[in-house]
Amino acid sequence: MSRIAKQSSRKRRHTKDSRANRRVPSLRFHKASGQMFAVLSGRAIYCGKPDDPATEQRYHQALAEWMAVGRQPPVEPSSITVKELLARFWTHAEQYYRTLTDGRNKELEQFGLALRPLKELYGASPAADFGPRALKALRQKMIEMGWCRPYINKQVNRIRHVFKWAVSDELVPGEVLHALQAVPGLRKGRADAHEPEAVKPVPMELVEAIQPFVSRQVWAMIQLQLLTGARSGELSRMRPCDIDRSGEVWIYRLSDHKTAHHGHQRRVFIGPRAQKVLAPLLLRDPDAYCFCPAEAMEEWRRQAFKNRKTPLAQGNSPGTNCKDNPKWMAGERYKTDTYRCAIARACDRAFPPPEGLARREDEAVASWRRGLTKQQKAELAAWRRTHRWHPHQLRHAYATRIRKEFGLEAAQILLGHRKADVTQIYAERDEQRAIAAAEKVG
Repeated sequence: MSRIAKQSSRKRRHTKDSRANRRVPSLRFHKASGQMFAVLSGRAIYCGKPDDPATEQRYHQALAEWMAVGRQPPVEPSSITVKELLARFWTHAEQYYRTLTDGRNKELEQFGLALRPLKELYGASPAADFGPRALKALRQKMIEMGWCRPYINKQVNRIRHVFKWAVSDELVPGEVLHALQAVPGLRKGRADAHEPEAVKPVPMELVEAIQPFVSRQVWAMIQLQLLTGARSGELSRMRPCDIDRSGEVWIYRLSDHKTAHHGHQRRVFIGPRAQKVLAPLLLRDPDAYCFCPAEAMEEWRRQAFKNRKTPLAQGNSPGTNCKDNPKWMAGERYKTDTYRCAIARACDRAFPPPEGLARREDEAVASWRRGLTKQQKAELAAWRRTHRWHPHQLRHAYATRIRKEFGLEAAQILLGHRKADVTQIYAERDEQRAIAAAEKVG
């Protein structure tokens, strides 16, 4: 069968399944029992005699409850296992968590990571028997997996949320959720889980050092993050049509952002200095993305051809060594991962590791990694921690600068935070003022 025929066949099956899922089971007559019934998810639900006025009411009640739980068959709370509970929750979560960031549903991904150890340890156990002791054992499993303390607390809360949803669908008794809420979160200094490293503002000398090793588009994104405090994902989705340029300060309005599902609006304010950085990238189609990896790749190829030393009559001529169906092609916009990786590679080129840890130019990455000892890998990780930085540190640097010059409230508005305590995580306190006050008072 050809590829087109296979695609058409899959499309017909998908259409048939979709129609079957939309079809509402009808009320039918059962001769043997003399009752009316409906088949819901392969299970017959008997509603009563045909002449009983309450029969139709029971049918509509069963149908409404069945559709409210995502067309899942009804079960007894005492018989459902944790694995079956997770399967039902995942069907609900795939439709409920719809916010996509760079084509990824990150909340759904985090639920998948949280539920993996739960399925591994208690998948075959009855869901009604999952209690505080089991939750503590699961938390210990997360500690052994190397997760940090705040992340473990978040994942434990996601597991509680699964059982909260199960109680709302009458899959487990309410006492299960009440017992799980009695388990406190891990406290700093009172648990075996390690603490995460605090995100600090990036020093400007580390930022300026990578400029020769990044593309024009990536360097513009770095400058804009320093001048606007926008998130990486917000900048990567920027288009000329999304920017209001009617005032002295441009306003970038986002229709889809991190807190859009709460009904919040997100605006990024673009001042004069940021406008100079952004202006050359606005000369394109209004619906095209401002930061395009394909455009950066084309500029890199033109520069490589300009610096070519081999005569055109020798070696590869331009375009002859390109694959017809490459596994990877530059996209129409940067994503948060590609933007972060571009900065990491530039840091490695700007600050190469010491002799013995660095990779040779003629050495493959896989063989270089296999050749490193455990101690060398630890030394390389320590080197990268002091010489690498990531885009989120630019947002911290912007927040610290705004708080120092204009106060906490201005930083809160510009960062798009609803609460000031969230802004304090990003903006470092100005200790010089405290030192000056201590010198004057004390």
